[in-house]
Amino acid sequence: MLTRTLSASLAYVPALLLLAAVGLSQYSANLYLGALLPLVFLYALLPLLDYLIGLDTRNPDRAEEQQLRHSRLLRLLPVLALPVQLVLLFGTLIWLQGRDDLSIQALLLWAISLGVVSGINAINTAHELIHRPGRTERITGGILLSLVCYGGFKIEHIRGHHVNVATPLDNSSARLNQSVYNFVFRALRHNLYQAWLLEKQRLAHQHLPAWHWRNEVLDWYALSLLVACSCYVLAGWTGVLFFLLQSLIAVIELEVINYIEHYGLQRARQANGRYQRPTEMHSWNSSYRLSNLLLLQLQRHADHHANPNRPYPLLRHLDHSPQLPGGYASMMLLALIPPLWRRVIHPRLPQQPDRRGNVIPG
Repeated sequence: MLTRTLSASLAYVPALLLLAAVGLSQYSANLYLGALLPLVFLYALLPLLDYLIGLDTRNPDRAEEQQLRHSRLLRLLPVLALPVQLVLLFGTLIWLQGRDDLSIQALLLWAISLGVVSGINAINTAHELIHRPGRTERITGGILLSLVCYGGFKIEHIRGHHVNVATPLDNSSARLNQSVYNFVFRALRHNLYQAWLLEKQRLAHQHLPAWHWRNEVLDWYALSLLVACSCYVLAGWTGVLFFLLQSLIAVIELEVINYIEHYGLQRARQANGRYQRPTEMHSWNSSYRLSNLLLLQLQRHADHHANPNRPYPLLRHLDHSPQLPGGYASMMLLALIPPLWRRVIHPRLPQQPDRRGNVIPG
């Protein structure tokens, strides 16, 4: 039992080291080739490897759960994303400043490349950390989000998305027939504002104004401003542009993932006017082994929304949940072509509440 649990714990280590290596592989002799390597790995090689390595549908039994729940290694791994992200961001800026052959085209390509890696290393890992009960872990998650200018996600995701998922109230749940382009634009417009409203409401209950130092939105974006200032010191306005562009790419990557996680799924409205509680039928599941290791089991998203406090090693594959035909990398590419996306995904949609009444006994 201990050997099996240790193997399950150590399985995440090479996957996360691989992600760090993909980021660090950018520092190659050829400026353009180095920037392209993470893009080629994550969106060309990873989908292929996912299909070659296949699914992992095994779930831990009760005894394994206890071992995995108390694994210090598994608790530490997401926290290590913070020093890795700091090295990737500031190390890249310093390294680029020392290149004589740096052009604006190369700088933009590097910002896009780093943004793609940051979407996984910073935002995906922060997603795991902000769900944890420990204050240190939640703060680490907030710092990671600030490194991609998306600190509001810490508030909106927990107190907005998880409450309203798969309802018209949630801007992070894609409607049936909504394109990924419309969805991302809408999410970027509304989610920060929603985080502000949630914090304003929380502070009002404490008889405090919205513009108060306890407002988390202000705190995290103040940290983002500090990071931007640090980039300016290192590389002037070029450094600030680099930081903002890599942040935008990371955030867009997150929202595209949000799109595929809940596309077309709806919670029914009960006779009392309230929506049914979120279940494993309101998120898409994917259990491709390699990408799940890289993403800390994020693709077992159906279980995550049914049990949001369950840590990543314990998330379960659920056969009866809606199933994606690939890992997130391949699904993101598919979503970029809306007619093809609908042709592949719509036949897999479970029966949904009708738009007009969608009433179930409650």
